[in-house]
Amino acid sequence: MRISRWMVSLVFVGFAMQSFAGEKINQSLSANGVSNITIENLRGEVTIIGWDKEEVIVKGELDNKARGLIFEQKGSTIAIKVKMPRSSHWGWSDKGSELTIKIPKNLRMKFTGVSSDVSVKNLLKSTEIKTVSGEINATDLNDYIELATVSGSIHSHDLSGKVQLISVSGDIKDVDSTGRLQLKSVSGSIESTSKANEVFANTVSGDIDLNLAGVDELTISTVSGDADSRLFLNENGLVKLSSVSGDLDMYFQADVQASFKLNANAGGDLINKLTSAKAKHAKYGPSAKLYFKTGNANGSVRASTVSGTVKILSK
Repeated sequence: MRISRWMVSLVFVGFAMQSFAGEKINQSLSANGVSNITIENLRGEVTIIGWDKEEVIVKGELDNKARGLIFEQKGSTIAIKVKMPRSSHWGWSDKGSELTIKIPKNLRMKFTGVSSDVSVKNLLKSTEIKTVSGEINATDLNDYIELATVSGSIHSHDLSGKVQLISVSGDIKDVDSTGRLQLKSVSGSIESTSKANEVFANTVSGDIDLNLAGVDELTISTVSGDADSRLFLNENGLVKLSSVSGDLDMYFQADVQASFKLNANAGGDLINKLTSAKAKHAKYGPSAKLYFKTGNANGSVRASTVSGTVKILSK
């Protein structure tokens, strides 16, 4: 009799756990006294929207393999987590979670996931998103912003503040960002039309295409990739460029005021379309240098290349 009761209890627990698979969710919590929210979803699609209400709402459907949803407040933090079994053999072809989460737009938000696509918009405080094998779409974010993905792309629009976008094996496309912008990509391209006054772009095995407004500081570094940039260099602005096995084409305003110091090694080339100054090639060895000034030269442009071409042009 004891054995049969134990077996019945075990069967009951098993069914209770299975009932969470694909469960429909519609839950809410007050956000009074809350300043942070953490979200964890292993796979699926999550949409995060900032709004004016002091309430957090989670709606949608859980992963087919999920064991439930943690949705609770601890101190000043609300935690949202889709609970998954510990086993790594879940059948990744199965359906993941599909959730829409609305949060007060003045909360600091942190998201982590694996094989999760994330869309986020309308947040005023810091936003941190890290996912693997997932796409990130971000719109109208402010303050401190860090978006990172592996084997996925990032598409962003209207980001403002200290912005960092990182992708491995994926592209980055940024539109209308402002503030301080940092872009990093490995095996992916970077494209940005930005009003940021400080811009840092780095690629390995990927191209860079920048269309910038007034720039105080610009740093570009490429390995096995080309960079094509258009910018207005502000007074006392600084530009630093470097490439290995990649070309750098830089378009400045016609009346740019700067000193230019360009160096090329290992057969690289330097081309100046702003003035009549020409590159001087070393008598011995495949290197060259090109130094010249425009206007009052209050800005500074420094560039170096190994096995690439640096070209300075006017827009």
